[in-house]
Amino acid sequence: MSLIGLLSSCAPKLSQKIENRQLPETFGTTTDTTSSGEIPWREFFKDSNLVALIDTALKRNQELNINLQEVARKHNEILARKGEYLPFVGLNASTGVDKTARYTPFGANEATTDIAPGVAMPDPVPDLMFGASASWEIDIWNKLHRAKDAALAEYLASQEGRNFMITQLVSEIASSYYELIALDNQLQVLERNIAIQNNALEIVKLQKASSRVNELAVRRFEAQVQKTKAMRYRIRQQIIESENFLNYLLGRFPQPITRSQESILEIDLQEIKSGKPIDLLLNRPDIRAAEKQLEAAKLNVYVARMQFYPSLDLKAGLGMQAFSASYLLTGPESLLYNALGDLSAPLINRRTLKANYYNANAEQIEQVYRYEQKLLKAYMEVSNQVSSIHNLKKGLKYQSSEVQALNESITISNDLFRSARADYMEVLMTQRDALESKFELIDTKKEQLLAGVKLYRTLGGGWN
Repeated sequence: MSLIGLLSSCAPKLSQKIENRQLPETFGTTTDTTSSGEIPWREFFKDSNLVALIDTALKRNQELNINLQEVARKHNEILARKGEYLPFVGLNASTGVDKTARYTPFGANEATTDIAPGVAMPDPVPDLMFGASASWEIDIWNKLHRAKDAALAEYLASQEGRNFMITQLVSEIASSYYELIALDNQLQVLERNIAIQNNALEIVKLQKASSRVNELAVRRFEAQVQKTKAMRYRIRQQIIESENFLNYLLGRFPQPITRSQESILEIDLQEIKSGKPIDLLLNRPDIRAAEKQLEAAKLNVYVARMQFYPSLDLKAGLGMQAFSASYLLTGPESLLYNALGDLSAPLINRRTLKANYYNANAEQIEQVYRYEQKLLKAYMEVSNQVSSIHNLKKGLKYQSSEVQALNESITISNDLFRSARADYMEVLMTQRDALESKFELIDTKKEQLLAGVKLYRTLGGGWN
């Protein structure tokens, strides 16, 4: 035991890296004290169609259900680790026959030995036995309990990983939903623009009939109408693909997506408050998952180091054994029992233990860097989206004014063209600019909504 104690004191000792949890006080110039990441998704999204889609996805999405089974496996690992520091008890029974050669010391002894007066040793000798056995490793260094705690931390990390997947899924469905509405709005703009261009084409044809323009003007207007019609089918294909992607997220085969028919320019998310950066430690599931992984890594370092220390095993057995069933349950003569205490420690060639310990320590350091990386990434994501929402809001205001001015210019250019005070190229360019500006306005509004959804996700919203 002195030698074992001396060897244990020679176990290597590595210093662990301490994570840095410091975050800036605010996100830039924001002064919010509450975070929208704490708002449940059913309250954050007001569109009943979108809420129904998210609710369906949380029940049927295959990737999320696969992740649920991974969480279940982590929970089973806790039970396995817990069982390692509890006693193992088993029942066993056996039967057999033993024929010993007569001309051997054992055979000669059996030939001259009677079991009892008038009872001779049978030849060959049957062997019947039943009983119970138990073994128990005494957790004197608490390594088995720490291993169970590490499994618990990994299980909690897997639960947080599932929550993070939910935030991603909610965000992806909301983003795809708003992209689909944006495509609907662009298709409506195209249909109205086609009507305007057809009307302008008829005017040009009348102008040509009266010899006020030539055939070139008619052809240019026809080409513009055909180009716009071709764009209509491209957008329809994008709508089909967007609907199919949403159905994939919902875990179902393609079918029409029920959605809002109002203009995307009229849709607004509720005001999003960024809160303080320290709130990310509580709201972001990926940060909490990284924290639990780091906790498990620290525990695994301790467990790996305790492998150098002695282990104490207790073993015991109790049963009945005899060569005949008639003697198997009689008296103390058929009773057998044993007890053993085993104290052992690694002595020579401990390289495997050292390698495991060094690997566990390296894993702990790696998890520290991963945790710090999560903090940095989360702060950057929130800061970017806060800035994006601010700038998109300002840009949307100017683009709305641009669209209004170009809509008025279409009427003006048509009136001037009818009175021969503007040529057909001015009309064409005005219509083209108006169409592009309307598309850009819808895209900007879509980006504003997507930025709001992303900010809600980066704040940790969507899983609760």
